[in-house]
Amino acid sequence: MNYVFVINPLAGNGELRNGLPDKIRALDLPGPTELYYTKAEADASAFVRGYCAEHRDTEIRFISCGGDGTLSEVVGGAVGFRNASVTCFPCGSGNDFVKTWGGASRFLDLRELALAPDHLIDLLKVGDFYSLNVVNFGLDAYVAIQVQEDRARYGHGSKSSYTRGVLKALVYSMHSRFTVKADGELMNPEGGGLLCTIANGQYVGGSYRCAPRALTDDGLAEVCIVKEMPRLLFITLIGGYMRGEHLDGRRYKDHVIYRRAKRIEVDAPEGFAYTRDGEIVHESHFAVEVCPKMIRFAVPERK
Repeated sequence: MNYVFVINPLAGNGELRNGLPDKIRALDLPGPTELYYTKAEADASAFVRGYCAEHRDTEIRFISCGGDGTLSEVVGGAVGFRNASVTCFPCGSGNDFVKTWGGASRFLDLRELALAPDHLIDLLKVGDFYSLNVVNFGLDAYVAIQVQEDRARYGHGSKSSYTRGVLKALVYSMHSRFTVKADGELMNPEGGGLLCTIANGQYVGGSYRCAPRALTDDGLAEVCIVKEMPRLLFITLIGGYMRGEHLDGRRYKDHVIYRRAKRIEVDAPEGFAYTRDGEIVHESHFAVEVCPKMIRFAVPERK
């Protein structure tokens, strides 16, 4: 097996350049080890896709060293190559996807990570792109735009970026127009909502457990629409949403629409924004399809 570490040099406030290469080289893995530093947005996907094409007869383990965006790009490049598996050394601002598997601490031993068993997991396909974790819109998309502005300003995002985005959204983005069909069923006939998440993983925004029932290998996406509500009510409910209590708590039953589905269709006005694993996309009509067991994702055994 070839072990390929795809490193985002801007992740972890740029600290990955210091120390990590020496730690990787000292692992003494049972196969060739390579390091690749990403150079720009979408570069990780292009590199991984090209590497897989050139090594079709070799088993490859890609270790994404960065945040959720880097991991999503690596996965997108590896899709379709049965000889490739992917895992993650989490060092981003959110590290949302690994929380579905118990948290970042499970993925921090580099040697265990490289040698971990893999699992076939689902992906969400949106047009020609794949999402590993969550497709979301409404208030969440507005927040993502604020985080992107922080990245442009400071060179990286952070949990505080997300919190600032939520606070700003409370002022400017409490109402969005969209309709959602889940396996042909119209979920919100009134045509609007505060936010919607279409999830393969459980977490978004670093600490918000948006889809507490999500499984990564059941062939279904978790679709949750939070209805519009007054700001003060939202403030009283947001703590439970962070903890993932919104699908079971009695306080939420009149404010949440939820179901599982294989195909989700969204219609919205022109200029509508949504995110794929944090990447902002402007598109008014799109569909999200679950692709069952589409990629091999490696997870270290629990100690």
